[in-house]
Amino acid sequence: MSLETLWLALLGLLLAGYFVLGGYDYGVQMLHPLLGDGEGPGPEAEEPGRNAALDAIAPFFLGNEVWLVAFTGVLFGAFPHLEGSLLSGMYPLIVAILVGLVLGNAAVQLRGRAHSALGRRWWDALIVFGGALPAGCWGLLLGLLLHGVPRRSDGSFHIGAGDVLTPFVLACGLTTALLFAAHGAAFVSLRSAPHIAVRARHLGAALVRAAAAVGCLPLLLTLFGAGASMTNRATSAALAALFAAALACAWWSLSRGHRVRAFAATCCATVLPVLLIGAGHYPYVLVDAAGGGMTVGHAVTDGVTLRILTAFGVVLIPVILAYQSWSWWAFRGRTGRRHPSYF
Repeated sequence: MSLETLWLALLGLLLAGYFVLGGYDYGVQMLHPLLGDGEGPGPEAEEPGRNAALDAIAPFFLGNEVWLVAFTGVLFGAFPHLEGSLLSGMYPLIVAILVGLVLGNAAVQLRGRAHSALGRRWWDALIVFGGALPAGCWGLLLGLLLHGVPRRSDGSFHIGAGDVLTPFVLACGLTTALLFAAHGAAFVSLRSAPHIAVRARHLGAALVRAAAAVGCLPLLLTLFGAGASMTNRATSAALAALFAAALACAWWSLSRGHRVRAFAATCCATVLPVLLIGAGHYPYVLVDAAGGGMTVGHAVTDGVTLRILTAFGVVLIPVILAYQSWSWWAFRGRTGRRHPSYF
């Protein structure tokens, strides 16, 4: 395997890791008004305004953004030509994702300082918006990458409303938002007190069914030639089948109360769209609507820079993995037992 391919795999790993970890953050933000606010028996009822769903993500919330920062660093350093095309062509969606991140993070941090129920409701609405906006925009971005972007003769492109407001891209955006919401529900069922976990399981099962139903539309559009334009069709079909299997496993596990299996299944489902773009389009990293695109060789930096970056990557990735592992181990168990409320 060439150094270029290894760095492409690393780029995909970092994005997939962010979809798994940041994905449940988005999902919990979207669902937290539905999953209790100091209701039920036990410690959760002792603090007015406390939200059990937000407590579940509290120890990991800002730490999960490390994966996005690392992904951006690899994109800038190892694939500068791809970065230049993506940022210039898809800046409306990227700006929307950043706006959602900033607003959502600020609202989560400031909600606990509200001294009235009305103030908390305003922050709650902003938290939901801060989760739904980036979740939907990530799905739209995935849909555009799967379908192909309108590249010009000089290699640049710029998306407009007509490129985004298509049935395929919109269905990808809605499917991703529903998937992240289901992933967040599975995470809450894994982390929260039993009475909250039961509510999260039922909600998660319904969201998985909704994600599967909406996800059928991009598949049908692709079969009729109006959806994804995949380079490796056999690989793409296998990954699409695995995605359907992951959703089925998540629904079955949530319906029967298998919390760990359900969360593992939703983790797999959030990873597979990244694999679909990477493996389904390889050796292209950016496909245009005409059937061509930018290959890995055209997107990557020069060999000398890549070797220098490799030395940093050998240190950086183990540090990120060690930090995440320590964080999960330190705050293992359900909320209310292992640590107090943070928000």
